[in-house]
Amino acid sequence: QRERRLSVEEWLRKWSTGATGFHKEHGHPLLQKHLDILLNGRSGLRIFFPLCGKAVDMKWLADMGHSVVGVDVSEQALKEFFADRGLPYCEEPVPGISGAKKLQSTSGNICLYCCSIYDLSSAIVGKFDAVWDRGALVAVNPCDRQRYVSLMSSLMEKNSSYLLVTVLYDPNKHKGPPFYVPESEVKSLFG
Repeated sequence: QRERRLSVEEWLRKWSTGATGFHKEHGHPLLQKHLDILLNGRSGLRIFFPLCGKAVDMKWLADMGHSVVGVDVSEQALKEFFADRGLPYCEEPVPGISGAKKLQSTSGNICLYCCSIYDLSSAIVGKFDAVWDRGALVAVNPCDRQRYVSLMSSLMEKNSSYLLVTVLYDPNKHKGPPFYVPESEVKSLFG
């Protein structure tokens, strides 16, 4: 899997053809189970959803009073998120990122960026109190993992929480994504 690379076009094709088995129609049970770890007794957090797609958990956390920021290359996925929940939003370009769009709920507590995650920086999106990574690390190309983790680290506040979901399987039997990320590599990447 180390040499496997998916292009942006391949991810967009997955959304346009409905090949999105990774999308869950209901809240993720692991987020629900470990929510206390993510929140760590805090309220009103800024929570980041890398490669968010149209994750229903974004609205769930926003309804709890948190501010949610997500990023995905699929404009279709982001627009479907708002449409599926009947949430009005406004759309505007993102200064400094050519072709990028920011879709923000009119209530202001959900802001989704349509661009490459690698185009983001703390200067654009600020820093976060928590990150819910339920499919980003296992979706990024294996050769980009260190770049991804460096970006995530730069977006995190000093005392932030990072809740990560990976998958265990024999990588010789499945080409990915999701890509196999062994626990030893998670520890090496995140410390």
